[in-house]
Amino acid sequence: MPRAGLTRDAVVTLALETIDELGLDGLTLAEIAGRAGVKVPSLYKHIASLEVLRSAVATEATRELAQELRVAAIGVSRTAALESLAHAYRGYALRHPGRYAATQRAPLPGEAREEAHALAAAQVQQVVSATLRGYDIADDQLIDATRALRAALHGFCALENGGGFALPANVSDSFSRMLDGLDRMLSSWPA
Repeated sequence: MPRAGLTRDAVVTLALETIDELGLDGLTLAEIAGRAGVKVPSLYKHIASLEVLRSAVATEATRELAQELRVAAIGVSRTAALESLAHAYRGYALRHPGRYAATQRAPLPGEAREEAHALAAAQVQQVVSATLRGYDIADDQLIDATRALRAALHGFCALENGGGFALPANVSDSFSRMLDGLDRMLSSWPA
């Protein structure tokens, strides 16, 4: 019988907390079982495998990120939307480094993406696309513009979370300057 109070959602929550503390590599069924106060076989009543748990974590983290970006972009457009979205993105990555890393997980070739994860990723994309449309970027250019924006934001966040900014300049000032450059780039995006 499952431990009282232990549910699939509780297991996923423990996993989310774990990856923020230990990183994605720290996500093991033994670690989660220990945190839940159960033996590993008891987890199988709630989650089928480590791969299923990783997928559930990626889905939930992507949902959280989508919600934060959506809230940040409400009621603003163009430069203000870009800045608000970028600060929300960076803030999420800094507060939840493991969860942020999980949002970057895409299915491997031949691996089916859970429908809920695909929906959460689509919600992130909708917010980003709406922000980019504020720059009058044509629909057929949205993928390229999205990739450019994502590469810049992810690169910055990955370096910051990984301790890659050791120079004495203020990191937040550097982030603001990067956003100024992105704004100029998006403002002159080729048709």
